[in-house]
Amino acid sequence: MKQRHVLHLYWRAGFGLKPKELLGLSELSKKNVVDNLFKESQSVVPLSKDLSYLKSYPKSVLRNNKEKRMELLKKNREETRILNTIWLKRLETTPRVLRERMTLFWANHFVCKDLVTNHILKYNTTLRTHALGNFGDFVKAISKEASMIKFLNLNQNKKDSPNENFARELLELFTLGEGNYTEKDIKECARAFTGYHYKYDGGFRYIRVRHDNGIKKFFGEEGRFNGDDIIDIILTQKQCARHICEKIYGYFVNSDINQNHVNKMVDVFYGNYNIEKLMRYVFMSDWFYDDVNIGTKIKSPIDLIIGIQRTVPVYFTKTNELFRLQNLLDQFLLFPPNIAGWKGGKYWITTNSLMLRIKLPSMILEKESYTYQYRGNLKNLRIVSVKNKYQEKLTVYVDWKSYRKSVKKLSLNTLKETLILCDINRGTERYISSFGKRPSKKNLVKLMSLPEYQMC
Repeated sequence: MKQRHVLHLYWRAGFGLKPKELLGLSELSKKNVVDNLFKESQSVVPLSKDLSYLKSYPKSVLRNNKEKRMELLKKNREETRILNTIWLKRLETTPRVLRERMTLFWANHFVCKDLVTNHILKYNTTLRTHALGNFGDFVKAISKEASMIKFLNLNQNKKDSPNENFARELLELFTLGEGNYTEKDIKECARAFTGYHYKYDGGFRYIRVRHDNGIKKFFGEEGRFNGDDIIDIILTQKQCARHICEKIYGYFVNSDINQNHVNKMVDVFYGNYNIEKLMRYVFMSDWFYDDVNIGTKIKSPIDLIIGIQRTVPVYFTKTNELFRLQNLLDQFLLFPPNIAGWKGGKYWITTNSLMLRIKLPSMILEKESYTYQYRGNLKNLRIVSVKNKYQEKLTVYVDWKSYRKSVKKLSLNTLKETLILCDINRGTERYISSFGKRPSKKNLVKLMSLPEYQMC
């Protein structure tokens, strides 16, 4: 398999490769490379988080103690931020790159935000459990997640006063796409999901007396439908398969949707809704490796940070600095901006973020000082070129020993081909030729600081 194609696959289905990993995989056939990718991601390993602090806040105590409830709220905020760093560490070190990539994708499809740590951890586990499974089972599981029930007010959906928030997003964002249903469909869908609630521990709770057991009419079907019944009916609509295939194509292949390719994906996906089968088809298709799709995607902030860390192991000794970077780059894991999630693509690039993106490798790997200023509040920061009192350096440990071992006996050209996928113009080529021939620390930072490194 061509090196460029292997690297393309591992940036879209994972988080890049080390030079020696790329050289090894390029000796295999496409089928073997893809098979290995899926084999390594077969197992489901939930994020591990200590939740013992919850024993100090039993439900019986919280019910009549406002002070304790506020104390738990503050503690959960802190613990959820810790969960953010645990997930980032998983992304940096896991061999199960495809499952983690799929988990990230679905987290921005079934968008949800919750500060109750054990609930959002359970939701995250559901994402990674079903990430390569059956889409129908996936949707049903998501509809019963405590975090999603709260986020879209499903716990307020009662037969006497239906709340349509979840029903609307289920149809518009999760399954069919905007314009492929009617307002009547939303209302009937909401009726079917009445009675959904959650337990204190994050389990699903169905309150039968709140459920509307009357006859519903939905997409030509008629019956006393519940939530699962509605999802089954949605799955019979070919538009559901198309909506998901277009979303996957836009994320993994190209934001410029090729409907001929999507049509073939729909033929594979519709009916069985097997996510793994669909992704295998995409990664084995010749068109996935067309030049028009390679090196054309702007890396997300998480891709950028994790890509650097997977090349050179980096340990942030102050978690607040990692939080600040995510804020500055506009992608804070577990804290999506809204129900639509992060737009991605060209929206990752702003006047502020572009400067930070270019400086990030030197900030992390060479501890170059950076200057920022507040824009109104602590969450609204931006990198600036003028020095001020907020000048700092990241306190990170960089494992250069591991890096030197990974590039031993390799040329700078091999490192360049591992780090940069998009076409390089003549001016940049001349600039790179001035580096010499060694993949030194300094040359690594120079390559990662090129605008071309922003693409995958």
